Amino acid sequence: MSTTTKQNTFNTTNPTTGKTLSSYEYMTDDQVEESIQESQKAFLDWKTKSIEERGKVIKAIGKELQNYKTELAELMTDEMGKLLSQSLQEVDICSAICDYSARNAPEILKSEERKLLDGGKGIVAYAPMGIIYGIQPWNYPSYQVIRYTITNLMAGNSILLKHASNVTGTAKLLKSIFDTAGLPSGLFTVLVIDHEQSNAIIKHKLVRGVTLTGSPAAGEKIGEKAGAQLKKTVLELGSNDAYLILDDADVDLAVEKSVQGRIYNNGETCIAAKRFVATEKVYEEFKEKFVNAMKALKLGDPKLEDTQLGPMARKDLREEIHEQVQESLEKGAKLLCGGTIPNGEGYFYPATVLDQVSKGQPAYDDELFGPVASLIKAKDNEDAMRIANDSRFGLGGGIFSKDEKGAIELAEKHFDTGMIFINSFGTAEPTMPFGGVKDSGFGREHGGFGMKEFVNVKSIMIRK
Repeated sequence: MSTTTKQNTFNTTNPTTGKTLSSYEYMTDDQVEESIQESQKAFLDWKTKSIEERGKVIKAIGKELQNYKTELAELMTDEMGKLLSQSLQEVDICSAICDYSARNAPEILKSEERKLLDGGKGIVAYAPMGIIYGIQPWNYPSYQVIRYTITNLMAGNSILLKHASNVTGTAKLLKSIFDTAGLPSGLFTVLVIDHEQSNAIIKHKLVRGVTLTGSPAAGEKIGEKAGAQLKKTVLELGSNDAYLILDDADVDLAVEKSVQGRIYNNGETCIAAKRFVATEKVYEEFKEKFVNAMKALKLGDPKLEDTQLGPMARKDLREEIHEQVQESLEKGAKLLCGGTIPNGEGYFYPATVLDQVSKGQPAYDDELFGPVASLIKAKDNEDAMRIANDSRFGLGGGIFSKDEKGAIELAEKHFDTGMIFINSFGTAEPTMPFGGVKDSGFGREHGGFGMKEFVNVKSIMIRK
């Protein structure tokens, strides 16, 4: 085989063992075109259905996800290594999104009447646009898909999905679940394709919107390609979220939630807590307790109940984060625990804590997508807020303070990021908007906001 010949098949790998799970074949260009045509045909029918009719199907998907809960959770863990308990939680979040969307869409998407300046009547209507193409990552194999799919189906659009290749099995199982729940054929299509085929889809005249969850580098490329076609995009990109431990913080609570926030999903989460900015007053106490808690974490098989940290999703990702740790150390950071690739099968990486983290190190400037925490000392509360905002990212963040009112004011007026957790750590919440600013992307999902990202907001005017 020549080096220019396209590889038609690929394998998925279990990161716990390093062994092959399944083999898949890429679609042909003709199959992709046929899928797009079927998606358009399905859209033309689906858009005529009432929101209530769509909602019945979406509710059924939520129930069917629960029927497949064990199978789906185990497959996600096999494909990308998250703790089985967290895979089960992920399925529950997916069902909650279905329920929230079906219940609230009639109010969110209803037409609004307005009075015109001349006394006439205006109507604001929210009409579906057509085919929405989603390019999704592997870290939440079901949730990432459900997040953009369900809201857009409720809005009346049809969906194309290009999932990360290492979670192809999850993508295909989701398609089966949607089918079993009664979603009409063609409305949700899994495309097993390469990057060249993906670029062609962005250009396709029937594709009306593009949404990507991924790295800032991927966001730049996809945003440029979609922009060249004058197509609306939603980009949910990476971050290096700062969690502030202020002078009056409950340090024990901050340690508990910070450890959880750093290692949840094996640390492979865009809104994970990554930089821990503690003031001089509490820094040493927080550091000691935090390092002890990270050292105590049990690394192992994600399907075992007593495991607290599973493997990284791929070998190359483990190599990348280890290089970031090594570069940070070379540039002045201090290793407090972890930082060594363990022997044995699988792509494990230990809980790692870096101290003396400063500007110019990957641990300060970049996203560490894995169980590596960066500790940063601030002079006082004001300095902590400055350090938090000293980032090209702005997706999530956290504040630990016994002054809840003051923390809320900081979050509202000063924290330059899309989501802030106060005295807690959390993942996505179906009732609240999800998204970021700066290099973390733009657009919002959840909380009803996602339903209006890919709709045609129409002005209908009846003048006197």
